[in-house]
Amino acid sequence: MKTKNKGVPKTIRDIMSKNVGIVVPSALLSKVAQKMQKGNCGCVLVINDGRIVGIITERDLALRCIANEHDLTGATAAQVMSSEILYCSDTDAADAVTKNMDENKVRRLAVLDADKKLVGMVTRGDSPPHAKHEIDGEIIGKICRVPA
Repeated sequence: MKTKNKGVPKTIRDIMSKNVGIVVPSALLSKVAQKMQKGNCGCVLVINDGRIVGIITERDLALRCIANEHDLTGATAAQVMSSEILYCSDTDAADAVTKNMDENKVRRLAVLDADKKLVGMVTRGDSPPHAKHEIDGEIIGKICRVPA
């Protein structure tokens, strides 16, 4: 791997997106998709009583909703969300977060502050230019590959 030290932000706070789409578990999937469209984002977090309880990605909408033929007029966020949420701290180093994403094969992490409150979202696309190492195409292929 190549090393890039110039201009590396010290924390994830420097590169995270502060505009995070959120919905409640009872939100209709049509509203979830509209929120993604309006926000030009690929995911929304599902929040219940101030806590993150899930995440819905565009892929979730396609594979868990459409492929499973859910009734699109009544399907809710709770029915298609992924409930395992990985997160990082806003004070984490960009390189450490990139490594964490690689190891867990995820492309998005919620960003929490010291009080465990949601303050942003970091995506795989945000981190490589700011991390100390470059990820080559082979690693990206492993992260994105659909299991056989």
